[in-house]
Amino acid sequence: MIAQVRPAELSHWLASVRAHGEPVVLDVREPHELQIASVQADGFTLLTIPMGTIPPRLAELDPEQPIACLCHHGGRSMQVAHFLQSHGFAHVANIAGGIHAWSAEVDPSIPRY
Repeated sequence: MIAQVRPAELSHWLASVRAHGEPVVLDVREPHELQIASVQADGFTLLTIPMGTIPPRLAELDPEQPIACLCHHGGRSMQVAHFLQSHGFAHVANIAGGIHAWSAEVDPSIPRY
């Protein structure tokens, strides 16, 4: 089962998995979306790999490292989280509500689109 973590609860999830390695927030949105709105790495490593390029770039990710997936509203990131889990990634979460919820719950300076 994939953990559903609201942006406001992300710091708690990050702390709970830190023993398994430096946590990663994997933003799977497209480059044009990243130009509109982005999060700042704070207590995690931020990686941006568009959803469609995850399969050929899978080797860039460490299956033992905790990964929380992020997209616009949470749908694409959930698909990526399932994909990662099915490929042996042990500590995977979906950031429920995506960057839209991040703007509402954590950082209102992040534009909504």
